[in-house]
Amino acid sequence: MGMTITEKILASAAGLKEVHPGQLIMANLDMVLGNDITSPVAIKEFPKFGKDHVFDKDKVALVPDHFTPNKDIKAAEQCACVRAFAKSEEITNYFEVGRVGIEHALLPEKGLVTAGDTVIGADSHTCTYGALGAFSTGVGSTDMAAGMAIGKAWFKVPSTIRFRLSGKLREHVSGKDLILTIIGMIGVDGALYRAMEFAGEGVHSLSMDDRFTIANMAIEAGAKNGIFPVDEKTLEYLKEHGAKEPKIFYSDEDAEYEKTIDIDLGAINPTVSYPHLPENTHDAKEGKDIKIDQVVIGSCTNGRLSDLEAAAKVLKGRKIADGVRCIVIPATQRIWLEAMHEGLFDIFVEAGCVVSTPTCGPCLGGYMGILSEGEKCVSTTNRNFVGRMGHVKSEVYLASPETAAASAVMGYIADPEEVGYEG
Repeated sequence: MGMTITEKILASAAGLKEVHPGQLIMANLDMVLGNDITSPVAIKEFPKFGKDHVFDKDKVALVPDHFTPNKDIKAAEQCACVRAFAKSEEITNYFEVGRVGIEHALLPEKGLVTAGDTVIGADSHTCTYGALGAFSTGVGSTDMAAGMAIGKAWFKVPSTIRFRLSGKLREHVSGKDLILTIIGMIGVDGALYRAMEFAGEGVHSLSMDDRFTIANMAIEAGAKNGIFPVDEKTLEYLKEHGAKEPKIFYSDEDAEYEKTIDIDLGAINPTVSYPHLPENTHDAKEGKDIKIDQVVIGSCTNGRLSDLEAAAKVLKGRKIADGVRCIVIPATQRIWLEAMHEGLFDIFVEAGCVVSTPTCGPCLGGYMGILSEGEKCVSTTNRNFVGRMGHVKSEVYLASPETAAASAVMGYIADPEEVGYEG
């Protein structure tokens, strides 16, 4: 019997010739990740495993990115805990203010994950690295502590749903619109503890940034992981970012899938997820009656350079609507610099936006964009649960950078085609 990409990676990590869905395995880990919210809990649990040190100081990454730069005393204490542990354990991949970035944009940028890796992170959006052909998934802080101690983790091998893509996305449509559309199709539990494998000729038309966005939001369909096959774009990205030699796996022709869903990329429209679940999707053009108070462009989902460029094309020569606040957050310091040198900051500031240092802040209702009662926000983040970005009676609408930028200009949820590009 053939195996899927996910099954092959897990079999390799477990030292087995083959695995099958539902099988419990103990797998070796290539990277263990934590941030300033989840790491302190894991650090406190770490001594219980009876280990003097982490299993490999090069295979642990600690990234204080959620409440940093420190928003208050509690945040400072959390970061102090992580900083002290990183120093005592001589953690190679510790990134703080000035060198930090939003973790799921930073690790690929630093070349710390490659194809074929098995990665756990104490953050649900660790599934982002499936874009590189890696098995990566979110875990709890106790599992993170175990991973740091012994370099292994238990997994139940997931069954796989294949999304067979054809064609290519139209202008003004991105990977964010695709994954929102998929979640709208199957629901927030439509891939519960499954692998979401993206296949078909349409995959090759997607940029790496599109793939990162799609894999990032696999968890919003309940998936254990999202994963893409390795192609020339993947290999070029890995080489450009200095990643170690990839271990490339492809699904066998006779691999068994739970089901296959065919999707024509050319039929995808600019899409918005209305409150209070990502599955509540609508075409962006339906939102003219929804007046908004805030727009956030950034996050681990859509804070990469191409995302900022897409938003800037819409905003160039235009102004943010009266009564709307627009916050732009580059995902890493490198992206921040590149955006600045490209002149994107000029466009953002002249339009009436504020530009932040890299942080997860507003995405989880931490800081840098908290909503008050009754306020509505269009955001390029990944969750729109009740109270996600502030008051329990506020509302978050998930969208692509282009749709978010168009909405900021119009003052209501707008299809980017309604605004177009300057020039």
